[in-house]
Amino acid sequence: MEQLTSSERQFFSLVHQAVYANPFSDQRNRVDLEIAGLFPETTDEQGFDETIAQVRRHIDRLENEGRGTISRYGNKDRELLISSFLFDLFHRFTDRFDRLILDQLQAGERSLPVPFAEAAIDLLTGWGIDRKMAHRYLAMCYQLRRAFFFIDKNLKGRSDSMRRLRESLWNNVFTHDMDLYHRYLWNRMEDFSTMLLGETGSGKGTAAMAIGRSGYIPFDEKKGRFEESFARSFIALNLSQYPETLIESELFGHRKGAFTGAVEDYAGVFDRCSPFGAIFLDEIGEVGEPVQIKLLQVIQERIFNRVGDHHPRPFRGRLIAATNLPAERLIDGRAMRKDFFYRLCSDLIVVPPLAQRIHENPNELEELLQVVVERIVGTPSAELVALVKGQICHTPGITYAWPGNVRELEQCVRRILLKRAYEPLAPGSPSGVISELQKGIEAQSLDAKALVGGYCFMLHRQHKTIEAVARITGLDRRTAKKHIGEGNRLFATDDG
Repeated sequence: MEQLTSSERQFFSLVHQAVYANPFSDQRNRVDLEIAGLFPETTDEQGFDETIAQVRRHIDRLENEGRGTISRYGNKDRELLISSFLFDLFHRFTDRFDRLILDQLQAGERSLPVPFAEAAIDLLTGWGIDRKMAHRYLAMCYQLRRAFFFIDKNLKGRSDSMRRLRESLWNNVFTHDMDLYHRYLWNRMEDFSTMLLGETGSGKGTAAMAIGRSGYIPFDEKKGRFEESFARSFIALNLSQYPETLIESELFGHRKGAFTGAVEDYAGVFDRCSPFGAIFLDEIGEVGEPVQIKLLQVIQERIFNRVGDHHPRPFRGRLIAATNLPAERLIDGRAMRKDFFYRLCSDLIVVPPLAQRIHENPNELEELLQVVVERIVGTPSAELVALVKGQICHTPGITYAWPGNVRELEQCVRRILLKRAYEPLAPGSPSGVISELQKGIEAQSLDAKALVGGYCFMLHRQHKTIEAVARITGLDRRTAKKHIGEGNRLFATDDG
């Protein structure tokens, strides 16, 4: 049996720590710098490039000495070497994983071939890892890269609250201890439901998508591809868009003839969700108690019934929910059954509001503007970012509260590009909406949806609560909220 030298064991122990550390944590940054032998003031990019190079040099040395096979070592040294080999494999193929992710996003639900799979598996088996485990490690590396890709690329920001959010999302996918995840939970995460809290427009949907597209998907050696596309593993449903009478059908599906208008069988989101996927239920705080009870049964028993069908059907995916209601409204049992709330929140993640992020780090604004401008014009533009930022600093000002969060910021950028100015009305002022409604009525250009939506939106801005809008208009609460949302979409440009 071979043994690692004390210096080799010390080095590969650091690599083992890096492999199992959260990449968005301070711990991971410290370990990377220690592996590279660099000082804390080194830039992240310089430090990480040297970390990768150092690991490869140590592995090359073992291989050149004929000591690069795990079967030659005892359990402890073998564990350290497997971690280090996986670190090296992952970074050798990072660019190809990223290319596969981008191509898969374009291809949609059709799982694409993995052209580098055989090369990766040959590398793993060459280190003495058996072929079956090599397939699992390949799938794990793909999962790791997807999680980093969607959390890092889609949730920008250098503020402390955004760093904590990224760290929390990573833990939600892999737990706080990836070693335990690897040994026990890699195929058992469907039992961990998640609740996202945050203001409207703060990015809860983006956070949910990062979780939902980062689940473990096995590799199919015969087909040379992963068993399914991650693009079909995430299904989102905004519950506020549906009247109470249709929510159960959208969730659970229905059989032909189950109710008037059910002219054929319909598959709800729980039927369409794959075993490797996740369902995101936005505005979960708006569903009534009967639906909450049925959802509680799904979470606890992992089965559901289609409307009009008494045969239980299995649900194997993961459930993610979100609400803009404050935590105290959820805990006191008024908006949601307590047993339902506590069963939903295996993990509770708060998405920070934009104003908090900018207050913590003023550079957050410019970084977000770079993302929004590139999304709008299709290419990075320092000129446009400078123009927009200059206008925002003038009006509404760097300390503006951003009540519409990131969604409002996106509209602010468009307004400045169109008019070179963004001047939101004072919160609660309905005058802008009234003006737009009057113009539309005079021009006879408003359809019924815009008319009712604008009126409800104006009332909500004046009276502050959905309940007040429902009382004034005679609508039920859910319908009132739906029309407020429609009015917000159509008239928010005049109200920030």
